[in-house]
Amino acid sequence: MKKTLSLTILLSSSLTMTLPLTSFAQKLNKPNVIYIYADDLGFGDLSSYGAQQIETPNLDKLAHSGTRFTNAHSTSATCTPSRFALMTGTYPWRQTGTGILPGDAKLIVPTDKITLPKVFKNAGYATAIVGKWHMGLGSEVKKDWNAAIKPGPNDVGFDYSFIFPATADRVPTVFLENDRVVAAEANDPILVDYEKKIGNDPTGKEHPELLKMQSSPGQGHNQTIVNGIGRIGYMSGGTRARWVDEEVSTTFLHKAQDFISQHQDKPFFLYFCLTEPHVPRMPATQFRGKSKLGYRGDAILQLDWTVGQIQQQLQLLGMDKNTIIIFSSDNGPVLDDGYVDGAVAQLNEHQPAGPLRGGKYSIFEGGTRVPFIVSGQGVAKGKVSNALISQMDLLATSAQLVGVKLKADEAKDSKALLKTLTGEDPKGRSTMIQHAQTLAIVKDDWKYIAPSDGTAYMKLTDTETGNLPEDQLYDLKNDIGEKNNVAAKYPEKVTELKQMLEGERKK
Repeated sequence: MKKTLSLTILLSSSLTMTLPLTSFAQKLNKPNVIYIYADDLGFGDLSSYGAQQIETPNLDKLAHSGTRFTNAHSTSATCTPSRFALMTGTYPWRQTGTGILPGDAKLIVPTDKITLPKVFKNAGYATAIVGKWHMGLGSEVKKDWNAAIKPGPNDVGFDYSFIFPATADRVPTVFLENDRVVAAEANDPILVDYEKKIGNDPTGKEHPELLKMQSSPGQGHNQTIVNGIGRIGYMSGGTRARWVDEEVSTTFLHKAQDFISQHQDKPFFLYFCLTEPHVPRMPATQFRGKSKLGYRGDAILQLDWTVGQIQQQLQLLGMDKNTIIIFSSDNGPVLDDGYVDGAVAQLNEHQPAGPLRGGKYSIFEGGTRVPFIVSGQGVAKGKVSNALISQMDLLATSAQLVGVKLKADEAKDSKALLKTLTGEDPKGRSTMIQHAQTLAIVKDDWKYIAPSDGTAYMKLTDTETGNLPEDQLYDLKNDIGEKNNVAAKYPEKVTELKQMLEGERKK
């Protein structure tokens, strides 16, 4: 039985260029693509990226067998906008409503435009998403959670979907399979509200004695309690449908493995969205206490194990030689993001962002520079690349890979960087815009951060945001930690980058 080639992609996106892509696709015989996306994993959280206090052997193996990128980025320092850019090939700040979404938000991904899964569908691939979605569902905020909820993932290019709606710390805490809540019951209807309490479920604020993980003060994770954990938002009903945190990761893994097993002989694209190490961090029992870094470290070990299970499955099916794997994260790291889980108290000198300044929510490099690993046939082995690349480039790069030509007005912010992705071209993008509470632009290792009146320091999450009322300029080649603002020393460079940024804003 002839096996089709597999391409496993875990993070990135891009624009067009047909001939090189077509020849590569022919060489690989229409590779399958698995894109694995971690959640809040930092640049310094993997041992292959220099972590000393934690070991991630499966991801290290991936890095050693392929190309490890040191200048790869999400578009944004938070999850929803990064995922929107990945799906659409468009900077999220070009569209309103792409900030961090509540669990009852309406769909923000256009159904009538090109998306990453549609690229593969247009090339004859089967497509699936398994894991975290967080880009809204339905056409309205108010929706019937007990009926089919459309539009959703199945309407933007996925043939199969098994997701939870937003994040694990937001209600509703249910799975949806192809538009419908799994295990929903008509006599126990699900209701969701983000403004007022509904139903009789206890909340973390009213009954902290019921919590098995305490909420951090002031961060809002003290509303409806599900599985002993306070959530953001209020929920009632759906008693049988509510998932258990300790089983979420393995449930997603099994669904991903099922899809892979069922599509061995037809090209497929699998978007596999892990939940680790996003809060609430409640790893399975087998990982608890193993990292010595609290539940956050344990969740990273669970993440690494999950990737290893996918690798092992591909080997058992005889698909590993024909597989390209790309791994990354939706934004940088955060420690206390709503729960008292040992991430701060048991940090033990671990540096989640490595040498970078900032993290999740920050315009500094720690907000968007993330792990990015590509491995498999056709990819350079044992290589480290400093090429500038964005996850948003995956769309155009995938089109290049599978021989789909994009129209001139499609995914215009995405760049076709197939040779960069496979480690052949060390250049990558020439410029890139980063997004947090303000915007920054990078060109030739120079980074300009636009002035902002936002807070410079978020006390609750211990985050340096990078917001300042004046221009900031950093020489990333010699100052990757962004310690020295050299705007006053290089006014011409400030003017050049400021004008480039304004030009992009006006498009």
